[in-house]
Amino acid sequence: MKPIKVAVIGVGNCASSLVQGVYFYRQNNSAGGLIHDRIGGYGAGDVDFVLGIDVDARKVGKDIGEAIFAGPNCTAVFHPDVPQTGGKVIMGRILDGVADHMTGMGDRGFIVADAPEATKEGIIAALKESGAEVLLNFLPVGSQEATEFYMECALEAGVAVVNCMPVFIASTPEWEARFRAKRIPIVGDDIKAQVGATIVHRVLSSLFGARGVTVEKTYQLNTGGNTDFMNMLDRQRLGSKKESKTEAVQAMLAHRLADENIHVGPSDYVPWQKDNKLCFLRLEGAQWGNVPMNLELRLSVEDSPNSAACVMDAIRCCKVALDRGEGGALVGPSAYFCKHPPQQFSDDVAAQLVDEYITEPAIAAE
Repeated sequence: MKPIKVAVIGVGNCASSLVQGVYFYRQNNSAGGLIHDRIGGYGAGDVDFVLGIDVDARKVGKDIGEAIFAGPNCTAVFHPDVPQTGGKVIMGRILDGVADHMTGMGDRGFIVADAPEATKEGIIAALKESGAEVLLNFLPVGSQEATEFYMECALEAGVAVVNCMPVFIASTPEWEARFRAKRIPIVGDDIKAQVGATIVHRVLSSLFGARGVTVEKTYQLNTGGNTDFMNMLDRQRLGSKKESKTEAVQAMLAHRLADENIHVGPSDYVPWQKDNKLCFLRLEGAQWGNVPMNLELRLSVEDSPNSAACVMDAIRCCKVALDRGEGGALVGPSAYFCKHPPQQFSDDVAAQLVDEYITEPAIAAE
């Protein structure tokens, strides 16, 4: 089988973990760390990275295999022997993709390349020339205009999309209809982690409800030291992120909480944590006889590798859809792999929908 050709917007920590992982699984014939070993006949190593799009001077013009290790990337290097991929990183379009404070943070922030910004026509041409089948959106949180710009390019180029960040495309009916009309698949929005803060919060919320404990208050506080957390120091960029994460938890509660009783979102940027993310969860509830109880949990995880397994499955689901000639939001995969999908399901139901989707073409066509 020919590898799936993938283009990446934002060659940051998430891209670094994903690219390293592809070469790791090519070298190591193992299903360890994967949600699904094979989807549509494709394994985790069956991906070629054919195009990168970024605006940082340390990455533009380099091969993707080199750019993933450039600053300000700080994620774990678990497979340093990434060869030249043949996919070059080209200059993108800035728009709102770079927060103002990120250009004043030295080597830890962005160093915008001294190169002409890409045009829409240029990005479309690059996507077509690369042969990309799937486009990954790894733009920073708050990049509304930039995301919409690249979605227009994907529609024109006929490239499937995995929208890994919280600008609502797959979950916005008008956008989803455009992808469906052109028979272009999309998985979105806002990728989940394999075992991260939100998925753990959802599972615990569901557990409380299943055991008859009424959740009365809850919070999720996250800290980290990567560029994602640095970017989110600008609280004006957090609207869609907080909505995405909060709705993902609300959907699992037996009774929706008032806004003042639920807080889900980033807390602070701690530089020395680098790509390590700390999550602090608390759920307060009432059980038998209205007797109070609470649960507190601390989760520590390398942030970027934690999303890679979900992204890899989403890529392969998009390829399955392309092979079947389907378009629009992939409902099951979006629900299982993303925080803000077009339709929310419990994680057990979403997992079943994914399994049915990748094994039953008739279900996918309904």
